[in-house]
Amino acid sequence: MSSLPLRPGRAAGDRERVLVTPEGIALPLTLASRGTRFGALALDLTIIGFLIVATTLFLIYLAGGTLSGIENDSSAVGRALQFFAVLWIAAMFLFRNAYFLFFELGPRGATLGKRMTGIRIAARDGGRLSAEMVIARNLLRDIELFLPLVFIAGASGEGGDMGAASLAAVAWFLIFALFPCFNRDRLRAGDLIAGTWVVEAPKQKLEATMSVVAAPSPSDHAYKFGEAELAPYGEYELQTLERVLREGRGEALTSVAEAICGKIGWSPPTGGHERAFLEAYYTQLRAHLETGMRFGTRKADKFEAGLAQQPPSIRFTSAELAVYGEPQLHSLERVLREGEPETIRTVVEAIARKIGRTPPDPAGQRAFLEAYYTQLRARLR
Repeated sequence: MSSLPLRPGRAAGDRERVLVTPEGIALPLTLASRGTRFGALALDLTIIGFLIVATTLFLIYLAGGTLSGIENDSSAVGRALQFFAVLWIAAMFLFRNAYFLFFELGPRGATLGKRMTGIRIAARDGGRLSAEMVIARNLLRDIELFLPLVFIAGASGEGGDMGAASLAAVAWFLIFALFPCFNRDRLRAGDLIAGTWVVEAPKQKLEATMSVVAAPSPSDHAYKFGEAELAPYGEYELQTLERVLREGRGEALTSVAEAICGKIGWSPPTGGHERAFLEAYYTQLRAHLETGMRFGTRKADKFEAGLAQQPPSIRFTSAELAVYGEPQLHSLERVLREGEPETIRTVVEAIARKIGRTPPDPAGQRAFLEAYYTQLRARLR
């Protein structure tokens, strides 16, 4: 029921890595090169620069002929110009930060520059890319890039005297700019803090047919899956299966087919039929999930599905649930997904002590934690 995070491992080649899922599925991937990452950043900064210039010119146009009254702050003209100045500052902040957040929080996990260069953001633990990861890696960009550049530009504007502060700012900038050159995973400081890395996202020939439910094919008639056989998986697994089919690597196809068969009680396909099996399962799982969404039922992944099927065996009062909030809810979800017995025991004992309950015996610790997580989430939402 719980899902362990994917664990990175070293494979042949300088940029090749392998993610191993809880079911033992090996998903090879390739880290983006340093040059590609630099090119993507340069494209993004160019786009941001264009947006900044266009917005500045637009605001100047809106301000019209009021520039002559800027000295009179008490006048209506002065207040209007102050308003435009505030708008400009807000726009500059949004372009510098919200641009990256908006695109990297999207389904592709990539800005426009990254899409042009064929790379994307991925979680190093193999799980889904969370909002916390994206926010952390992009807020660090201010420390890595923009702040030292501001200091350097400020020193240049004061007569170009490169004093100790300016030299420190240059060293600061170079340390962070060259950080990807000194670790094998090409991580910048923001990636290290956020738990992300940047990987290649090549487009395969299945690109056009994966965006919609495919028309019935011979493989669909050869493999028919019932409701119970499609029920174990959700949207996240559907996306993983789509990625495996797009990449089309033989070992990954075989491992995924064996894992699914083990889950639904089928005999694994042989003789090169693994791809046909997976295509049929993908098509029918997607149709199954879309049917559920039309009726208001959404299943994020196996973890959410498993919790939804669990009847509440333990009840907590509002006072017992009030001691924790949103950060602790995310921590509980991570503990349940990882499923480490020792960690579960420690967390259960801490919660029981906090709310004044007797800790359950080892056999009931996970059920206790799942019940608390489910009811805390319902309360917070």
